[in-house]
Amino acid sequence: MSASPHEPAPSSSFAPPPFPDGLVLAPFRGLRYDPAVDLASVTSPPYDVIDAAGVAALEQASDVNVVRLILPRDEASEGDRYLRAASTLARWRSAGVLRPDPEPALYVYEQSSQGHAQRGLLGALALSPPEDGIVLPHENTMSGTVSDRLALYTAVGADLEPIFLLYGGGGAASEAVAGVSSRVPLLDVTLADGLRHRLWALTNPAQLSAIAEDLHGRTAVIADGHHRYATYLQRQAAAHAAGQGPGPWDTGLTFLVDSTAFGPEVHPIHRVIPDIEAFELARRAEGAMRIHDLDGDDLDAGLHALGAAGSTGPAFLLVSGDGGTLRLLTDPHADRLARALPSDRSAAWRRLDVSVLHHYLVADVWGLVDDVDTVRYEHDVDAALATASASGGTAVLLNPTPVDAVTAVASGGERMPRKSTLFTPKPRTGLVIRDHRDA
Repeated sequence: MSASPHEPAPSSSFAPPPFPDGLVLAPFRGLRYDPAVDLASVTSPPYDVIDAAGVAALEQASDVNVVRLILPRDEASEGDRYLRAASTLARWRSAGVLRPDPEPALYVYEQSSQGHAQRGLLGALALSPPEDGIVLPHENTMSGTVSDRLALYTAVGADLEPIFLLYGGGGAASEAVAGVSSRVPLLDVTLADGLRHRLWALTNPAQLSAIAEDLHGRTAVIADGHHRYATYLQRQAAAHAAGQGPGPWDTGLTFLVDSTAFGPEVHPIHRVIPDIEAFELARRAEGAMRIHDLDGDDLDAGLHALGAAGSTGPAFLLVSGDGGTLRLLTDPHADRLARALPSDRSAAWRRLDVSVLHHYLVADVWGLVDDVDTVRYEHDVDAALATASASGGTAVLLNPTPVDAVTAVASGGERMPRKSTLFTPKPRTGLVIRDHRDA
């Protein structure tokens, strides 16, 4: 991993990182594209949802698309890709493509469609380890992804994308977020994701002080960006271990949303069992769950039945790839379910539909190996049905996990089963960067 050329030289002293005693979201000078630049051609989805074809398309859209920073390509003729991203960022700043705002601010950021608006605060979050109970993860991370992000973020000396946090309860921060509606935004643009994006800057000292006081006693759950947050923590630890002392690595770019006011939409992540038809999976579940035969009903009716059943307990809709077989599974056998679920997990974790699905249905009832080849994942119903059709298998459709259930599990220091919940929309990459040179 290469060090950023603008980081301070190590000193001979060493002190541990200065962890906060509460939730702290500080103003920062945002680095943003010149207003003359077409934001539709230079922004991108988050790095972890772009495939190779997507990278190529974004590069084709503009020579200054942010994808060249977040996903620099491996090109032997051009040297280390992380250092290449660092030089690209420096070059864009020098050319005025990216410009720092004149003063620090907390930014109010909104993404909206006709039916939904998500709005929250963009700021520099004071980092704290999960065991301190201030910023709560709900998923595990993979070391390879963190290593890649750490090498990139250290080389560029910047936070290129925010993590996404949720909290709840109103207060001065939520009031400030709601209060910008009557103000002219810094930007107002509809992008390739079909959403309208707006951005405002909060700089009034009294208002910023009220927001800080309101947030300090709260906790927040990571909705998206677990690997980025782990990267922030490792970058901070490395800087302090090197004797660099306090600095911009003690905070990380964060989008903080009050889920009770302008919160995200919550979607399930569905499963696909290849090679086994829906009627066979339902047959194997006889005696273990109550089986409702929905043959003759259309998919919309099945999804409605799934949602209604989910209000009282775990429920799963089995759909064959051709859509001809629908079975609704509800009411797991209480004693058998209790034996199948890990006894050392909390009641909140044991109530999750995804916990019941993987530990009870997949492993115990169906007797399947619970790995990514046997249980596949799709983010929407159509994709799940297409995968089921292609594999001669079954789409297992789920209800979304409520935000309060995610919070309950995270607050207990536990992690959700993999691929449990999808929060949307995700912040668009490239609208605001936090460059450590501007700290």
